Amino acid sequence: MKIMTATAVIAAALLAAPIAQAEPLQAKFSVTLPQPTHQGFGGERFAEIVNAKAQGRIAIKVFYGAQLGNDVQVTSALQGGTIEMVVPQTTTLVGMVKEYAVLDLPFLFANEAEAEAVLDGPVGKALLAKLPEKGLVGLGYWENGFFNTTTSNRAIARVEDFQGLKYRAIQSPISIETLKALGANPVPLAVPEVYPALETRTVDAQGTPTAVVAALKFYEVQKFFSATRHSYGAFIPLVSKKFWDKLTPADQKIMLDAAQETGAHQRKVAREAAAKALKLIGEKGLAINEVSPAEFERMRAKVQPIYDRFGADVGPELMQMTNAELARVRKR
Repeated sequence: MKIMTATAVIAAALLAAPIAQAEPLQAKFSVTLPQPTHQGFGGERFAEIVNAKAQGRIAIKVFYGAQLGNDVQVTSALQGGTIEMVVPQTTTLVGMVKEYAVLDLPFLFANEAEAEAVLDGPVGKALLAKLPEKGLVGLGYWENGFFNTTTSNRAIARVEDFQGLKYRAIQSPISIETLKALGANPVPLAVPEVYPALETRTVDAQGTPTAVVAALKFYEVQKFFSATRHSYGAFIPLVSKKFWDKLTPADQKIMLDAAQETGAHQRKVAREAAAKALKLIGEKGLAINEVSPAEFERMRAKVQPIYDRFGADVGPELMQMTNAELARVRKR
């Protein structure tokens, strides 16, 4: 009887004691740009949503300003599982998944609506499906924006104005070959290297979205801003598959939903940031010019060999899907 009573007391004590919570899964999230940018907003908002909804099971910490390395370095670290998240531009993935080159084709999109239709539709989903075998999981697409040109020596108003420019290229074959087709001399550089290269005149020009021009203060080392809109950049929030596989299906859904919820707001923030940035860089002294529709078409004609050269990497099926989606949107 005494033994039974003691057992009951111990059982009651155990039931009354608080259950120790498991340690949260820690996730380092690398963001290339500073915190007060459209990319930084996306990282911050995503982490807030996940940390709140996971209720202590996941703890995401965001590192801004390329503290953990450039996009190429960090994406490689994701594959190895030493970093858990990054949100690079899709260009970073072309070396791993050649089909991602479709999103880098110059002058592919005329406006944001066309880009959204391709990214959020069958093409974007088909590309995401290719990532897990590379050790990555893509959660969707956010916006970087249309790329425009800044220069130190002349504005870009005609295709001939590209001739001979030492122009910073994204570290991808399409970016390099596009600039060659336009007549420029491409110099591949990672984002953190661009400002000092412009400052020392290692390069004359660079192309990034307007918000990036303002955020990285390129107006301090450039004189002209030309709205060439020669490429569209999409960010892709990526998760290491090694980390992803540790999550329960419920927590995986939380991360997917958070990426979608963040993306809707982030695109709006990106477009507002671009408008504010254009005003700011004008106030800071950059001479701003548009490119006429006729010259825009001349530039587009110049880069058509890029479609021929890289179309094989993209594949006929994916190119057909992309063109069909663009045609559908343009009929609206």
